Amino acid sequence: MSTTIVTRIATDTAMTSESSSALYRLLTWLSPAYPVGAFAYSQGLETAIARGLVTDRAGTQDWIGDSLTGGSLWSDAVIFARAHEAARERDGPDNPTLAEINAFALAFQPARELREETLALGSAFLRTTQQAWPCETLTLLEEVLGSEAVYPLAVAGAAAGHGIAAAPALEAWLHAGVSNLISAAIRLVPLGQSEGQSLLAGLEPVIAETAARAAATRLEDLTTNNIMAEICAMAHETQHTRLFRS
Repeated sequence: MSTTIVTRIATDTAMTSESSSALYRLLTWLSPAYPVGAFAYSQGLETAIARGLVTDRAGTQDWIGDSLTGGSLWSDAVIFARAHEAARERDGPDNPTLAEINAFALAFQPARELREETLALGSAFLRTTQQAWPCETLTLLEEVLGSEAVYPLAVAGAAAGHGIAAAPALEAWLHAGVSNLISAAIRLVPLGQSEGQSLLAGLEPVIAETAARAAATRLEDLTTNNIMAEICAMAHETQHTRLFRS
């Protein structure tokens, strides 16, 4: 194992143990009850269900799995990982700044509603978290980005600012994103609550693998291959009946 990897593991371990309340905060921020409005978005899943592309549990698992391996959850995971690194290392000379990462994330949004979603959630998260759990990193994000901070960067900045290591923070972030899509599918497909929990259990290894891949992926190497989900996200704004905002 290289010295760099050992140093990073030691740093992450120290960050995690620095505050006994770190895990509590992370769980709170990514709870469905946290007032950011994440429950109002489906990231194109509503359109996919309306068009008959997702009709059952197996189709839902495939849809979410594709998002994790090459769609919006994947790209957000890479943004999260690089933002946490930048916040932790204070924008080192060989790393992109938080503002650069944020600009990249906005440019990477394939649909208007997805862009509005990440900005609305990011703004709500920054505002709420800075009031309840202020830290230097969140203050910096508010000063530099204002209401233009994307959601994964805002959460990653809060995690780094409060001493929560990258690995558990990223897996928790992905777990919350998957849970939100499963919740939408339960209402739209529809699925039963037990089916929803089985879906979450089945996606556990995919979440872990996605987090590990994202941690090792540079922004310049980020690509997606989930074209149908992007088309559904673009088409959602013209859908006649909508329960969700994306």
